Amino acid sequence: MRWIVVLVIVVPLVELFLLLQIDRVVGFWPTIALTIVTGFLGGSLAKREGLKVWRSWRSAMAELRPPEQGVVDGVLVLFGGALLITPGVLTDITGFVLLIPFTRRIVARRVRAAIDKRLEHGQLQVVNFDASGFDPIDFGEYPRGTDLEVVETDGVGQDEQD
Repeated sequence: MRWIVVLVIVVPLVELFLLLQIDRVVGFWPTIALTIVTGFLGGSLAKREGLKVWRSWRSAMAELRPPEQGVVDGVLVLFGGALLITPGVLTDITGFVLLIPFTRRIVARRVRAAIDKRLEHGQLQVVNFDASGFDPIDFGEYPRGTDLEVVETDGVGQDEQD
């Protein structure tokens, strides 16, 4: 949890420092243009890669097989897109690394290895949110073959129209 606090404090300071250094070299307007262009490029790249991962998941599920691009890839694409939309040089570089398929595969391999290592040593906590107590029938789903009675709706909602 401490590293999140450090990131929230340190990353903006590093980003500000880098933007000021770029401003000194190329000027104010080119720095602003660079920030805007990387934001738009990042948004379109995130959309493209996100849709690619989504299509891969959907086709795998339709064929009842596990997706080739796992959850880690999806999370990395989401995180990379968020970083690219955030103004700054360091976040843009990190975002591009997470969105470009070649580099994302390298990062995904390392993330999976870290997760596996933590699982082996019992250092990873998995939280399961169980919906116990909720029956799907309560939400209007009916088992197949159930006969439903048709109810006339004449007069329903007429008070609202008057």
